Amino acid sequence: MSAVPFEKPPTAQEAVLAELRRMLVTGELAPGSPVRQEALAERLGVSRVPLREALKVLEGEGQVVYAAHRGYVVAELSVDDLVEVYRLRELLETEAVRRAVEQLTDDDVAALQAAASEVDVADRTGDVALITAANRRFHFLLFDLAGMPRLTRTLRQLWDATDVYRSVYFAERANRDRIHDEHLALVDALARRDAGAAVAAQDAHRAHSVAAVTAALEARG
Repeated sequence: MSAVPFEKPPTAQEAVLAELRRMLVTGELAPGSPVRQEALAERLGVSRVPLREALKVLEGEGQVVYAAHRGYVVAELSVDDLVEVYRLRELLETEAVRRAVEQLTDDDVAALQAAASEVDVADRTGDVALITAANRRFHFLLFDLAGMPRLTRTLRQLWDATDVYRSVYFAERANRDRIHDEHLALVDALARRDAGAAVAAQDAHRAHSVAAVTAALEARG
């Protein structure tokens, strides 16, 4: 009899953190809104302990802030913060893409093409959380191919820190349409093993995100 693969279940903190990230991405936890811990703990069916632990992780990322006499509040969106994080991403993603191109196989390219198609499938649902998750899988499939786990872990932290901005970006139909074309350009460059073109495609993709979110934030005043 073959052994059944063992899958370690997530801890309560991990499960709560994943749900809080989903709520940030979808805008259910909106910038500036209070995090009502008792109501959230009851809704999620957990004690206050794993909820506090998850909130401390988000506080470390700058996604929530602790205010005296108010408790945790979702951080306000900041253009300066967005630009800084995306600049750091630019530096690290350039290295990741270049290193990945050096060792890409045809199977890797096929997997990236499939992952890009999954983003399109998620887009048809209109569900921001699903779109965000599929988009993230596509990009980190590429970054992981660089074979630089420390770099990839740092990139994950930077992406985590800007979850709330994605609720602004993916909410617009025009932005989601642009993502399809930008992913195609990136995959095409990777298929040709053209590192320069792949970096340029990733840079353009990232720059459009910054420009769109910046314009949306400035419009909000």
